[in-house]
Amino acid sequence: PAPAGIDPSGVTAWFATHVPAAEPPLAFRLIAGGRSNLTFAVTDRSGHRWVLRRPPTGHLLPTAHDMGREHRIISAVGPAGIPVPRALGYCDDPAVTGAAFYVMEFVDGHILRVEGDAAAAFDPAGRRRISEHLVDTLAALHALDPDTVGLGDLGRRDGYVARQLRRWYGQYCANRDEQDGPDVPDVDRVHDHLAARIPEQGPAGIVHGDYRLDNTVVAADGSVAAVLDWELCTLGDVLADVGQLLVYWAEPGESSVLAHTATTDGGFLTRAELADRYARVSGRSLDRLDYYVAFAYWKLACILEGVYVRYVRGAMGQDGFDFGGYPDMIRDLAGRASAAAERVA
Repeated sequence: PAPAGIDPSGVTAWFATHVPAAEPPLAFRLIAGGRSNLTFAVTDRSGHRWVLRRPPTGHLLPTAHDMGREHRIISAVGPAGIPVPRALGYCDDPAVTGAAFYVMEFVDGHILRVEGDAAAAFDPAGRRRISEHLVDTLAALHALDPDTVGLGDLGRRDGYVARQLRRWYGQYCANRDEQDGPDVPDVDRVHDHLAARIPEQGPAGIVHGDYRLDNTVVAADGSVAAVLDWELCTLGDVLADVGQLLVYWAEPGESSVLAHTATTDGGFLTRAELADRYARVSGRSLDRLDYYVAFAYWKLACILEGVYVRYVRGAMGQDGFDFGGYPDMIRDLAGRASAAAERVA
């Protein structure tokens, strides 16, 4: 049987028109890892592979899970030199498989997700190269002119952090109050602290919104073959991406905010080295970096609140993942946000 969220006959008919090289019958497999939109590997009779992305099944928050937007972003940044999977088509007809979706090429390589993944595939020099290329790719994204690549109307440019604080706090409160999500007082306190101290935003750039090692495919030479998961991408303050990268980046001996990370294997750059390289390559000042780190911890707590509520409602598909520890993770993230926020004057 096909996984939840896939209508094999509808998708096969769509492929016949839009991906004529595909040879039916098509097989579908939910790819573990995506905890928001559902990501499926599609394999044809000859073993060729593609990737299909669609929203989770069930109740959705408004404005979230816009597949057309994601398809548009990778279609724009790819030709501008950012490594992304090639976009092959977008379908806005929910009759095909229950929701809008898009299809992109399958990029082969390593997704370094948990402890041991990096050590098994790369020597320490390779892990250093991965770190450097990850930073350089982010700086290249931030150097793009949104108007030049055709994304000038992707979102409002000014007041990015203020709008993010409003958006995620609103979603957190809705999930807490209407969907019985965990009540975490640190989320409220940090929101108020950060809202009163928003840094002045420089020129707006393209913000990925969830930039981290396991949202990339890494090639055998340690370069970034593809940046994935563009659903939170918008225009605004690009330094938010730097704060986000650092909160995901656990060093050896540390615990990761997401319970698992490949960066603890050793050989990677430290967080300080990552920040130094970004500042050097991008030419941007990181004087207010503590603010963006606190904001990233806080935002992640709000996001996980929503993921947890969707899990409880059964909207995330049945991939065997255990969400039982999420309330503790949300409290831990809010505590880390609070500690980081104390360094923000």
